[in-house]
Amino acid sequence: MQDLTEGVARFQRDVFPAKAELFAHLATHHAPHTLFIGCSDARVVPELITGTEPGDLFVIRTAGNLVPAYGPEADGVAASIEYAVAALGVRDIVVCGHSACGAMTALAQGHDLSGAPAVAAWLRHADASRARTAPGGDVPALVRQNVLAQLANLATHPSVARALAERKLALHGWVYDIPTGRVEDLTAATLAA
Repeated sequence: MQDLTEGVARFQRDVFPAKAELFAHLATHHAPHTLFIGCSDARVVPELITGTEPGDLFVIRTAGNLVPAYGPEADGVAASIEYAVAALGVRDIVVCGHSACGAMTALAQGHDLSGAPAVAAWLRHADASRARTAPGGDVPALVRQNVLAQLANLATHPSVARALAERKLALHGWVYDIPTGRVEDLTAATLAA
C-alpha cells in the first residue's frame, strides 16, 4: 500500500499540475473515442499500450477479456458496452487479448478450477473460443480465437448491432505480446477485404 500512497503523491505533485488543463476539461466533458475491452491482467495497461491520454479510452477489463453474449439479465459488462456505444458514441471497439493469458492457459491446458467456481463459471464465456481451437494446449491459438469469438459476442448487443448497421462503429481484435510489446491486429485483413 505504501507504493500506492507514494504514487498518489507523485501524481498530485508532478503529473496533475502538468496536465491541469486537460483535467479541467475532463471535469465537464466525457467523450472517449474508443471502447477498449482488455484482460484484467495487471501486465496489460490499455493507456500505456496505446499511448492515449485520460479521457481517450472507455475501458472494460475482465478475466480473459471475455464479453458475454447479450442476454436478458443486466450485467456490468453489457451495461458498460451499452453506455459506451449508445450514450458516449464511441467510434471504435477494441477487444485485446494477450500472450501468457492465465484464463486462456487454464482453458487450453485443462487446469482444475474446482477451487475457483466463479472463475470456472466465467470462463464458460470462452466455450466458442475453445470449440474454434484444436485441442492440445495451444495457448496462443486459443488467445487469437478468443478475441475473434468475443468480437462475435459483441455484435449480439443491440447497441453494437445498431451502430454497426448504421456504420457508426468499427470492431477491432488485437493480441498484445507482453515480452515484445507488439500488437497484432487480427481484423486488419478482414477490414481490408
